[in-house]
Amino acid sequence: METADLSHHISRRFNEDLEKVRNQVLSMGGFVEEQLSRAVSALVEGDSELGQSVAHDDYKVNRMEVSIDEECSRILATRAPAAGDLRLIVAIIKAITDLERMGDECEKIGFIASRLAAQERPVDKYREVKHLGRVVQTMVHDALDAFARMDPKAALEVARKDRLVDEEYEAIQRQSITFMMEDPRSIRRAIDVMWVVRALERIGDHAKNICEYVIYMVHGKDVRHIRIEDVESQLHEQQGST
Repeated sequence: METADLSHHISRRFNEDLEKVRNQVLSMGGFVEEQLSRAVSALVEGDSELGQSVAHDDYKVNRMEVSIDEECSRILATRAPAAGDLRLIVAIIKAITDLERMGDECEKIGFIASRLAAQERPVDKYREVKHLGRVVQTMVHDALDAFARMDPKAALEVARKDRLVDEEYEAIQRQSITFMMEDPRSIRRAIDVMWVVRALERIGDHAKNICEYVIYMVHGKDVRHIRIEDVESQLHEQQGST
């Protein structure tokens, strides 16, 4: 009887450990999401102080990554997770790496936004960048939501948006090059805008990666470097055979 009670206690504590670290990931993701929103706002509104604040807060993202990574290492060493639990820990370790890199990209946008605030804003007030930022913010939010709910179907929907991000990124890059050719005085600002949209495109890539980890957690299938259509086909076949 005592052995049974002990086993139950250990299992409960293990579940609590897993839930705790999962919640830490979502908290980290929420902070990165906020950083992204503030970084884009700093650029669009010409707010130098806000841009600097975003850049200087990046250390908080780094600190969260280290803390969660240490907790995962402790769980691996003391709990020896297997099967689905092991996949969860592996996915978390990968996800926080992507979130940390998103934070780095937000830091870049913050610094650039602070610098551009000293210049006169363009007539369109960075309309295209604002729209791309909104698309990427939604992608990050939905990727974290799919991670929280361990919903592979929702994860696939989010991953599919990466193509839209890529298309908008390329369109803004072409537009920036045109501006530089037409007016050499716009070169400095156009280059900064190109760096910003490059950072947003990379954040979209990291959000897509998190979606791939959701599929790995649920189905035990590594879908990195596989086309979305092929992933859907493989998962459909897997579900049909079960």
